[in-house]
Amino acid sequence: MTQKIIIDTDPGHDDAMALMLACKSVEFDVLAVTTVCGNSTLENTTRNARFILDTLGRKDIPVYSGAEKPLARKLIQAVVHGASGLDGLDFTNEAVLTGDAVDQMLRLIRSNPGEITVVTLGPLTNVALAIQKDPETMSLVKEIVSMGGAIDVAGNKNRVAEFNIFVDPEAADIVMRSLVKKTLVPLDACNHVLMQVRDVARIKDDSLRNLLNKMLGPYIANLKKDAGERGALMYDPLTIFYLLQPSSCLITEQNVLIETKGEITRGMTVVDKRKVNDGMDPNATVVTDIKSQDFIDCFVETLSNKG
Repeated sequence: MTQKIIIDTDPGHDDAMALMLACKSVEFDVLAVTTVCGNSTLENTTRNARFILDTLGRKDIPVYSGAEKPLARKLIQAVVHGASGLDGLDFTNEAVLTGDAVDQMLRLIRSNPGEITVVTLGPLTNVALAIQKDPETMSLVKEIVSMGGAIDVAGNKNRVAEFNIFVDPEAADIVMRSLVKKTLVPLDACNHVLMQVRDVARIKDDSLRNLLNKMLGPYIANLKKDAGERGALMYDPLTIFYLLQPSSCLITEQNVLIETKGEITRGMTVVDKRKVNDGMDPNATVVTDIKSQDFIDCFVETLSNKG
């Protein structure tokens, strides 16, 4: 049986690769893609999402645009994806901003109670707005799987915060305090998973291999300059991989709170690590490690599939 998913995203090179993995996997029924500001402006992320889906031959998957700014803050965009959000690609389409991502998400969840996993690849603004608007419907979500957070590692936006949480910590706080089942795929599980050009060379689909080569060059160069990395970090595709191969992932149950007030610690995902803690029950599954080669092999095999 296929898994019904909604992908909430802000493409982004790694977001685009997550879309590729999800749409090429026979295990998923992608009901919709909702877009949010984050890596770039909402106009860019919406255009980018539609471009990737069309390139994959998935014109059947609707794209609904959502929040153009965080709940309470000015948008701070990413650097590593370039001005367009997808450095290296030439776009032939324009953004179609529907502005109804939250309503469409709620409609789909209402029509498929207990069946939909919402996969979030960007700031959690759309999901938080949906919870605020209709918490009863959002309680019908099967699970929210989010790329976000940094538990025992340094942040990638400030000293302690991962980018998606940093951009809209208020939204993350709303989501983490909700009663919906949640899984976080934080930097702890992502930082060692790097895609190289030689990995992409193994993909048998010529069009996707060529597209990825255009994307990876600028992405790797930007990551080296901004973060000192020597490969393409695979943050967002790992959320899809977690759903595909949970046996390749280590998990733990934690109570995770979001820092919304601190100046130095804005967006920190705070776990109580004391021997005697506050007694708060775990509110999220946290992925602590992912087998890198398992992911790369899965990605290459899935994108090589002509079906």
